[in-house]
Amino acid sequence: MGPRFPLLVAALVSCLPPALGCVICDTKVVEALKSLEMDYLPGHLGAEHHKNVMKRVKQAVQDFKDLPLDEDSYMGVVDEPTLEKASWSLLKDLKRITDSNVKGELFVKELFWMLHQQKDTFARYVALFQKDAFCPNKCGMMLQTLIWCSNCQKQVHACRKSMDCGERNVKVHAMEDMILDCELNWHQASQGLTDYSFYRVWRNKSETLLYKGKEPTLIKTMVEPKDAGTYRCQLGTVKSSPATIIRFHVKVLPKRIMEETFSSNTSNRSEMPWGSNKSSTTLQSSPSLSAQSPTVENMLRSLLVGLLIWGFVVLIASIVILMLCYWSEKNLGYSIDSLKAWFGTAKEAAQSSEVPEKKATKSRSQ
Repeated sequence: MGPRFPLLVAALVSCLPPALGCVICDTKVVEALKSLEMDYLPGHLGAEHHKNVMKRVKQAVQDFKDLPLDEDSYMGVVDEPTLEKASWSLLKDLKRITDSNVKGELFVKELFWMLHQQKDTFARYVALFQKDAFCPNKCGMMLQTLIWCSNCQKQVHACRKSMDCGERNVKVHAMEDMILDCELNWHQASQGLTDYSFYRVWRNKSETLLYKGKEPTLIKTMVEPKDAGTYRCQLGTVKSSPATIIRFHVKVLPKRIMEETFSSNTSNRSEMPWGSNKSSTTLQSSPSLSAQSPTVENMLRSLLVGLLIWGFVVLIASIVILMLCYWSEKNLGYSIDSLKAWFGTAKEAAQSSEVPEKKATKSRSQ
Protein backbone atom coordinates (compact mmCIF):
# COMPACT_ATOMS: atom_id res chain seq x y z
CA MET A 1 0.00 0.00 0.00
CA GLY A 2 3.04 2.25 0.31
CA PRO A 3 4.02 5.07 2.62
CA ARG A 4 1.38 7.44 1.23
CA PHE A 5 -1.54 5.31 2.50
CA PRO A 6 -1.85 7.08 5.92
CA LEU A 7 -1.79 10.43 4.12
CA LEU A 8 -4.65 9.22 1.89
CA VAL A 9 -6.74 8.28 4.93
CA ALA A 10 -6.12 11.66 6.58
CA ALA A 11 -6.96 13.54 3.38
CA LEU A 12 -10.26 11.69 2.91
CA VAL A 13 -11.34 12.29 6.49
CA SER A 14 -10.46 15.97 6.30
CA CYS A 15 -12.84 16.32 3.33
CA LEU A 16 -15.84 15.20 5.40
CA PRO A 17 -18.09 18.19 6.18
CA PRO A 18 -19.05 18.84 9.82
CA ALA A 19 -22.61 17.61 9.43
CA LEU A 20 -25.32 15.29 10.60
CA GLY A 21 -25.30 13.87 14.09
CA CYS A 22 -27.32 11.61 16.33
CA VAL A 23 -26.77 8.35 14.42
CA ILE A 24 -24.15 7.35 16.99
CA CYS A 25 -27.03 7.37 19.50
CA ASP A 26 -28.45 4.26 17.84
CA THR A 27 -27.06 1.09 19.43
CA LYS A 28 -27.30 -0.75 16.09
CA VAL A 29 -24.80 1.72 14.56
CA VAL A 30 -22.40 1.23 17.47
CA GLU A 31 -22.60 -2.56 17.08
CA ALA A 32 -22.03 -2.31 13.31
CA LEU A 33 -18.88 -0.21 13.79
CA LYS A 34 -17.60 -2.70 16.35
CA SER A 35 -18.23 -5.59 13.93
CA LEU A 36 -16.40 -3.65 11.21
CA GLU A 37 -13.33 -3.32 13.44
CA MET A 38 -13.31 -6.86 14.84
CA ASP A 39 -14.57 -8.94 11.90
CA TYR A 40 -13.93 -7.13 8.62
CA LEU A 41 -10.71 -5.11 8.99
CA PRO A 42 -8.40 -8.02 9.95
CA GLY A 43 -8.82 -9.65 6.56
CA HIS A 44 -9.14 -6.55 4.39
CA LEU A 45 -6.72 -3.95 5.72
CA GLY A 46 -3.20 -4.00 7.08
CA ALA A 47 -3.02 -4.38 10.85
CA GLU A 48 -0.87 -1.25 11.21
CA HIS A 49 -3.77 0.89 9.86
CA HIS A 50 -6.65 -0.58 11.90
CA LYS A 51 -6.39 1.74 14.86
CA ASN A 52 -5.99 4.93 12.81
CA VAL A 53 -8.84 4.13 10.40
CA MET A 54 -11.33 3.17 13.12
CA LYS A 55 -10.45 6.25 15.16
CA ARG A 56 -11.21 8.50 12.23
CA VAL A 57 -14.38 6.60 11.29
CA LYS A 58 -15.80 6.92 14.80
CA GLN A 59 -14.85 10.58 14.92
CA ALA A 60 -16.55 11.17 11.57
CA VAL A 61 -19.75 9.54 12.81
CA GLN A 62 -19.64 11.49 16.08
CA ASP A 63 -19.17 14.71 14.13
CA PHE A 64 -22.65 14.21 12.76
CA LYS A 65 -23.86 16.28 15.72
CA ASP A 66 -21.96 19.33 14.50
CA LEU A 67 -24.59 20.56 12.09
CA PRO A 68 -25.02 24.36 12.21
CA LEU A 69 -28.07 25.26 14.26
CA ASP A 70 -30.90 26.62 12.12
CA GLU A 71 -34.57 26.99 13.00
CA ASP A 72 -35.56 25.67 9.57
CA SER A 73 -33.09 22.77 9.23
CA TYR A 74 -31.53 21.63 12.53
CA MET A 75 -32.02 22.44 16.21
CA GLY A 76 -29.83 19.71 17.74
CA VAL A 77 -32.71 17.27 18.29
CA VAL A 78 -34.52 14.55 16.34
CA ASP A 79 -37.36 12.17 17.00
CA GLU A 80 -37.13 8.39 16.99
CA PRO A 81 -38.55 7.83 13.44
CA THR A 82 -35.98 10.22 11.95
CA LEU A 83 -33.13 8.54 13.85
CA GLU A 84 -34.30 5.11 12.68
CA LYS A 85 -34.41 6.20 9.02
CA ALA A 86 -30.91 7.70 9.18
CA SER A 87 -29.46 4.68 10.96
CA TRP A 88 -31.03 2.24 8.52
CA SER A 89 -29.58 4.17 5.56
CA LEU A 90 -26.10 4.17 7.10
CA LEU A 91 -26.22 0.46 8.00
CA LYS A 92 -27.46 -0.47 4.54
CA ASP A 93 -24.53 1.24 2.81
CA LEU A 94 -22.03 -0.15 5.30
CA LYS A 95 -23.30 -3.67 4.64
CA ARG A 96 -23.06 -3.09 0.90
CA ILE A 97 -19.36 -2.27 1.30
CA THR A 98 -18.58 -5.27 3.48
CA ASP A 99 -20.54 -7.61 1.18
CA SER A 100 -18.44 -6.43 -1.77
CA ASN A 101 -15.30 -7.81 -0.03
CA VAL A 102 -13.29 -4.76 -1.10
CA LYS A 103 -9.80 -4.40 0.41
CA GLY A 104 -6.97 -1.96 1.00
CA GLU A 105 -7.00 1.58 -0.31
CA LEU A 106 -10.15 0.98 -2.34
CA PHE A 107 -11.96 -0.08 0.83
CA VAL A 108 -10.91 3.09 2.65
CA LYS A 109 -11.98 5.28 -0.27
CA GLU A 110 -15.42 3.69 -0.49
CA LEU A 111 -15.88 3.76 3.29
CA PHE A 112 -15.24 7.48 3.68
CA TRP A 113 -17.13 8.36 0.52
CA MET A 114 -20.09 6.47 1.91
CA LEU A 115 -19.89 8.44 5.17
CA HIS A 116 -19.78 11.65 3.16
CA GLN A 117 -22.96 10.68 1.31
CA GLN A 118 -24.69 9.54 4.47
CA LYS A 119 -24.11 12.91 6.08
CA ASP A 120 -25.93 14.59 3.24
CA THR A 121 -28.74 12.05 3.51
CA PHE A 122 -29.08 12.60 7.23
CA ALA A 123 -29.10 16.36 6.74
CA ARG A 124 -32.13 15.98 4.45
CA TYR A 125 -33.90 13.78 7.03
CA VAL A 126 -33.26 16.30 9.80
CA ALA A 127 -34.44 19.23 7.68
CA LEU A 128 -37.64 17.35 6.82
CA PHE A 129 -38.21 16.59 10.51
CA GLN A 130 -37.62 20.20 11.46
CA LYS A 131 -40.12 21.35 8.85
CA ASP A 132 -42.98 18.87 9.35
CA ALA A 133 -42.57 16.90 12.59
CA PHE A 134 -40.89 19.23 15.09
CA CYS A 135 -43.64 20.71 17.29
CA PRO A 136 -46.39 20.25 14.68
CA ASN A 137 -49.11 21.79 16.87
CA LYS A 138 -50.42 25.13 15.62
CA CYS A 139 -51.95 25.94 18.99
CA GLY A 140 -52.01 24.63 22.54
CA MET A 141 -49.20 22.71 24.20
CA MET A 142 -47.82 19.47 22.78
CA LEU A 143 -45.49 17.24 24.78
CA GLN A 144 -43.09 15.68 22.25
CA THR A 145 -40.41 13.04 22.97
CA LEU A 146 -37.11 14.10 21.38
CA ILE A 147 -33.49 12.88 21.33
CA TRP A 148 -30.72 15.39 22.01
CA CYS A 149 -27.81 14.72 19.65
CA SER A 150 -25.19 16.21 21.96
CA ASN A 151 -25.63 13.58 24.69
CA CYS A 152 -28.09 11.03 23.17
CA GLN A 153 -30.59 11.67 25.96
CA LYS A 154 -34.30 11.22 25.36
CA GLN A 155 -36.46 13.89 26.95
CA VAL A 156 -40.01 15.27 26.71
CA HIS A 157 -40.10 18.72 25.17
CA ALA A 158 -43.05 21.09 25.69
CA CYS A 159 -44.06 22.73 22.41
CA ARG A 160 -45.91 25.78 23.68
CA LYS A 161 -48.18 27.77 21.38
CA SER A 162 -51.27 29.85 22.03
CA MET A 163 -53.59 27.96 24.40
CA ASP A 164 -56.67 29.21 22.57
CA CYS A 165 -57.31 26.91 19.61
CA GLY A 166 -60.14 29.02 18.26
CA GLU A 167 -63.92 28.84 18.15
CA ARG A 168 -66.29 26.58 16.22
CA ASN A 169 -69.78 27.50 15.05
CA VAL A 170 -72.14 24.53 15.19
CA LYS A 171 -75.67 24.44 13.74
CA VAL A 172 -78.05 21.61 14.53
CA HIS A 173 -81.78 21.11 13.99
CA ALA A 174 -84.08 20.53 16.93
CA MET A 175 -84.70 16.89 17.88
CA GLU A 176 -81.41 15.83 16.23
CA ASP A 177 -78.01 14.90 17.70
CA MET A 178 -75.42 17.53 18.57
CA ILE A 179 -71.76 16.41 18.19
CA LEU A 180 -68.86 18.53 19.47
CA ASP A 181 -65.43 17.23 18.40
CA CYS A 182 -62.41 18.46 20.39
CA GLU A 183 -59.68 16.30 18.83
CA LEU A 184 -56.84 17.84 16.78
CA ASN A 185 -54.52 15.97 14.43
CA TRP A 186 -51.48 16.18 16.75
CA HIS A 187 -53.24 14.85 19.87
CA GLN A 188 -52.39 11.23 19.05
CA ALA A 189 -48.67 12.04 18.79
CA SER A 190 -48.49 14.03 21.99
CA GLN A 191 -47.27 12.63 25.31
CA GLY A 192 -48.63 13.26 28.80
CA LEU A 193 -52.28 13.89 27.86
CA THR A 194 -55.00 13.12 30.42
CA ASP A 195 -58.76 13.74 29.91
CA TYR A 196 -61.10 15.75 27.71
CA SER A 197 -63.48 17.97 29.69
CA PHE A 198 -66.60 19.61 28.22
CA TYR A 199 -68.31 22.52 29.98
CA ARG A 200 -71.53 24.46 29.38
CA VAL A 201 -70.76 28.18 29.59
CA TRP A 202 -73.63 30.31 30.87
CA ARG A 203 -74.28 34.00 30.27
CA ASN A 204 -72.92 34.94 33.68
CA LYS A 205 -69.60 33.22 32.68
CA SER A 206 -70.18 30.34 35.09
CA GLU A 207 -69.58 26.82 33.79
CA THR A 208 -71.14 23.40 34.30
CA LEU A 209 -69.10 20.23 33.71
CA LEU A 210 -70.94 17.96 31.27
CA TYR A 211 -68.36 15.25 30.59
CA LYS A 212 -64.80 14.24 31.53
CA GLY A 213 -63.00 11.26 30.05
CA LYS A 214 -60.86 9.88 27.24
CA GLU A 215 -63.37 10.42 24.43
CA PRO A 216 -62.72 13.63 22.45
CA THR A 217 -66.38 14.15 21.46
CA LEU A 218 -69.50 15.25 23.30
CA ILE A 219 -72.78 13.89 21.91
CA LYS A 220 -76.20 15.15 23.04
CA THR A 221 -79.22 13.49 21.49
CA MET A 222 -82.57 15.12 20.70
CA VAL A 223 -81.42 18.70 21.26
CA GLU A 224 -83.91 21.40 22.11
CA PRO A 225 -83.81 25.19 21.71
CA LYS A 226 -82.66 25.50 25.33
CA ASP A 227 -79.43 23.63 24.40
CA ALA A 228 -78.23 26.53 22.25
CA GLY A 229 -75.34 28.52 23.65
CA THR A 230 -71.59 28.33 24.31
CA TYR A 231 -69.62 25.20 25.21
CA ARG A 232 -65.95 24.84 26.09
CA CYS A 233 -63.62 21.86 25.65
CA GLN A 234 -60.33 21.48 27.50
CA LEU A 235 -57.72 18.73 27.12
CA GLY A 236 -55.63 18.23 30.25
CA THR A 237 -51.96 17.22 30.60
CA VAL A 238 -49.68 15.91 33.31
CA LYS A 239 -48.37 19.46 33.62
CA SER A 240 -50.27 22.39 35.07
CA SER A 241 -51.19 23.88 31.70
CA PRO A 242 -53.90 22.37 29.47
CA ALA A 243 -53.02 21.08 26.00
CA THR A 244 -56.03 22.47 24.13
CA ILE A 245 -58.93 24.87 24.70
CA ILE A 246 -61.72 25.08 22.09
CA ARG A 247 -65.04 26.95 22.31
CA PHE A 248 -68.21 25.94 20.47
CA HIS A 249 -71.11 28.28 19.70
CA VAL A 250 -74.18 26.12 19.17
CA LYS A 251 -77.27 27.35 17.32
CA VAL A 252 -80.41 25.19 17.36
CA LEU A 253 -82.43 25.49 14.16
CA PRO A 254 -86.14 24.67 13.83
CA LYS A 255 -87.12 21.05 13.46
CA ARG A 256 -86.89 19.66 9.95
CA ILE A 257 -90.24 19.37 8.11
CA MET A 258 -90.73 15.86 6.80
CA GLU A 259 -92.17 15.99 3.27
CA GLU A 260 -94.85 13.41 2.54
CA THR A 261 -95.87 12.33 -0.93
CA PHE A 262 -99.50 11.32 -1.43
CA SER A 263 -101.07 9.41 -4.30
CA SER A 264 -103.41 11.05 -6.81
CA ASN A 265 -106.54 9.71 -5.13
CA THR A 266 -105.79 11.49 -1.85
CA SER A 267 -108.07 14.35 -2.81
CA ASN A 268 -110.91 11.92 -3.52
CA ARG A 269 -110.48 10.32 -0.12
CA SER A 270 -110.58 13.69 1.57
CA GLU A 271 -114.07 14.27 0.06
CA MET A 272 -115.53 11.16 1.71
CA PRO A 273 -118.36 11.74 4.24
CA TRP A 274 -117.20 12.59 7.76
CA GLY A 275 -119.05 9.57 9.15
CA SER A 276 -116.81 7.09 7.37
CA ASN A 277 -114.27 5.23 9.45
CA LYS A 278 -110.88 6.89 8.82
CA SER A 279 -108.96 4.20 10.59
CA SER A 280 -110.41 1.50 8.36
CA THR A 281 -109.58 3.61 5.30
CA THR A 282 -105.99 3.87 6.47
CA LEU A 283 -105.78 0.17 7.12
CA GLN A 284 -107.22 -0.64 3.72
CA SER A 285 -104.89 1.69 1.86
CA SER A 286 -101.74 0.24 3.39
CA PRO A 287 -102.21 -3.30 2.02
CA SER A 288 -102.86 -1.92 -1.46
CA LEU A 289 -99.65 0.09 -1.30
CA SER A 290 -97.70 -2.86 0.01
CA ALA A 291 -99.17 -5.13 -2.67
CA GLN A 292 -97.82 -2.98 -5.50
CA SER A 293 -94.23 -4.02 -5.06
CA PRO A 294 -95.01 -7.80 -5.15
CA THR A 295 -97.10 -7.28 -8.34
CA VAL A 296 -94.23 -5.51 -10.06
CA GLU A 297 -91.87 -8.20 -8.84
CA ASN A 298 -94.09 -10.94 -10.28
CA MET A 299 -94.30 -9.14 -13.63
CA LEU A 300 -90.55 -8.82 -13.80
CA ARG A 301 -90.11 -12.47 -12.86
CA SER A 302 -92.57 -13.58 -15.57
CA LEU A 303 -90.84 -11.40 -18.15
CA LEU A 304 -87.46 -12.86 -17.22
CA VAL A 305 -88.77 -16.44 -17.45
CA GLY A 306 -90.33 -15.74 -20.86
CA LEU A 307 -87.07 -14.30 -22.16
CA LEU A 308 -85.17 -17.33 -20.95
CA ILE A 309 -87.65 -19.72 -22.64
CA TRP A 310 -87.50 -17.85 -25.95
CA GLY A 311 -83.73 -17.75 -25.79
CA PHE A 312 -83.63 -21.50 -25.22
CA VAL A 313 -85.97 -22.11 -28.17
CA VAL A 314 -83.88 -19.92 -30.47
CA LEU A 315 -80.74 -21.74 -29.35
CA ILE A 316 -82.25 -25.20 -30.12
CA ALA A 317 -83.52 -24.03 -33.51
CA SER A 318 -80.11 -22.64 -34.40
CA ILE A 319 -78.43 -25.92 -33.48
CA VAL A 320 -80.89 -27.93 -35.61
CA ILE A 321 -80.42 -25.64 -38.62
CA LEU A 322 -76.65 -25.87 -38.32
CA MET A 323 -76.81 -29.67 -38.17
CA LEU A 324 -79.04 -29.81 -41.28
CA CYS A 325 -76.74 -27.49 -43.21
CA TYR A 326 -73.72 -29.55 -42.20
CA TRP A 327 -75.42 -32.82 -43.18
CA SER A 328 -76.63 -31.45 -46.54
CA GLU A 329 -73.11 -30.30 -47.45
CA LYS A 330 -71.65 -33.72 -46.69
CA ASN A 331 -74.38 -35.70 -48.47
CA LEU A 332 -75.33 -33.43 -51.38
CA GLY A 333 -74.59 -36.07 -54.06
CA TYR A 334 -76.43 -38.72 -52.16
CA SER A 335 -79.45 -36.45 -51.85
CA ILE A 336 -79.56 -35.75 -55.63
CA ASP A 337 -79.25 -39.47 -56.47
CA SER A 338 -82.01 -40.26 -54.03
CA LEU A 339 -84.27 -37.66 -55.58
CA LYS A 340 -83.55 -38.98 -59.08
CA ALA A 341 -84.22 -42.55 -57.99
CA TRP A 342 -87.44 -41.50 -56.33
CA PHE A 343 -88.64 -39.63 -59.44
CA GLY A 344 -87.60 -42.59 -61.69
CA THR A 345 -89.49 -45.07 -59.58
CA ALA A 346 -92.56 -42.89 -59.63
CA LYS A 347 -92.43 -42.56 -63.42
CA GLU A 348 -92.13 -46.36 -63.96
CA ALA A 349 -95.01 -46.93 -61.60
CA ALA A 350 -97.11 -44.49 -63.58
CA GLN A 351 -96.25 -46.17 -66.91
CA SER A 352 -96.99 -49.66 -65.54
CA SER A 353 -100.40 -48.53 -64.35
CA GLU A 354 -101.25 -47.18 -67.84
CA VAL A 355 -100.68 -50.57 -69.61
CA PRO A 356 -103.51 -52.48 -67.86
CA GLU A 357 -105.80 -49.57 -68.46
CA LYS A 358 -105.14 -49.65 -72.23
CA LYS A 359 -105.72 -53.43 -72.33
CA ALA A 360 -108.96 -53.04 -70.48
CA THR A 361 -110.13 -50.41 -72.93
CA LYS A 362 -109.37 -52.59 -75.95
CA SER A 363 -111.23 -55.56 -74.46
CA ARG A 364 -114.31 -53.47 -73.90
CA SER A 365 -114.27 -52.16 -77.45
CA GLN A 366 -114.16 -55.66 -78.88
